[in-house]
Amino acid sequence: MQVLSSDGTRIDVRVDGTGARTVVLIAGFPLSREIWNLTAQRLAHAHRVVLPDLRGMGASAVADGPYLMETLAGDIAAVLDALDVEHATLVGHSLGGYVALAFARMFVERLDALALVCSRLAADAPEQARNREMLAQQLEREKTVAALVCAYAERLLSNATKTEHREIVESVRAFIGRTDPRSAAAMLRGMALRSPSDDIAPELALPVLVLAGGCDAVVRLEESKAIAAAFAHAVLAIAERSGHLPMLEEPERTVSLLEDWLSETTRR
Repeated sequence: MQVLSSDGTRIDVRVDGTGARTVVLIAGFPLSREIWNLTAQRLAHAHRVVLPDLRGMGASAVADGPYLMETLAGDIAAVLDALDVEHATLVGHSLGGYVALAFARMFVERLDALALVCSRLAADAPEQARNREMLAQQLEREKTVAALVCAYAERLLSNATKTEHREIVESVRAFIGRTDPRSAAAMLRGMALRSPSDDIAPELALPVLVLAGGCDAVVRLEESKAIAAAFAHAVLAIAERSGHLPMLEEPERTVSLLEDWLSETTRR
């Protein structure tokens, strides 16, 4: 289905399952909801699973940037409104975690629980923000995402995955390769402009899962441990052999950790 955001941008959404609890899976950058396919298939046995493509990603429309995290969170709220969903659990991967945290700041009354998968609370350091801007300019100049594939594909995966599962590497390269360069530039700038979320973490009185990749080179395990400790009611779960994409690298482990956490938080 397609939903119009508050500024008229078309957001493409897939809904799987019919359970009483709504679970929203938000993909990281520069990826689409496709990364969640195996996870959604399993979770849909017990839950209503909502899979939006963020603006400019996947099947959603390209819009003028930058794509601020607050704008993306507003898009998620518009999706929930269109589905007549009052409360939801948000599961955000990397960039999706930044969006989920912005949603928590703006619409905490609509949030049942929050899962951050290989994501972080901190904003970009100045050097990282500059690097994002340089890459955004390159993508716009070259009108192709070749530089994006080179910058991200191998870095997102563990050494074990790259050695033993070249099919996953090729899938990730294909996912990134389908990204519109204008949207990628807009998203890079939006991430560089995001605010830190450390201030709201201690105040969130709801269940939080921090799911980390044990071999993640983007968000190191020590950072994930510190993130979990920052929340009042968080648990840390680890996909030990994964890099930054546990839903692809260890799909069974990832969905099992999510299922256990969802089951536990449902009983609260």
